[in-house]
Amino acid sequence: MRTTLDLNDELLRAAKRRAADSGMSLKQVVEEALRSHMKEVPRQTGYRLQWRTECGRLQPGVRLDDRDALFDLMDGRN
Repeated sequence: MRTTLDLNDELLRAAKRRAADSGMSLKQVVEEALRSHMKEVPRQTGYRLQWRTECGRLQPGVRLDDRDALFDLMDGRN
């Protein structure tokens, strides 16, 4: 299929050099580059969170319903 592309001058010169150095046509170099770029990227598996729980007990003075008091206790303010 014939099409028109506007390419960066430096990129086109590099592609022409690559074609000349490898004995290929510019069309072949561009097609090869597009095929390489368009290859399907393998799907990555999703991140799996490794949740670790700890057994423990509530420390004296901790009230889970009072956020500010909890932060004060964690910061060492009584």
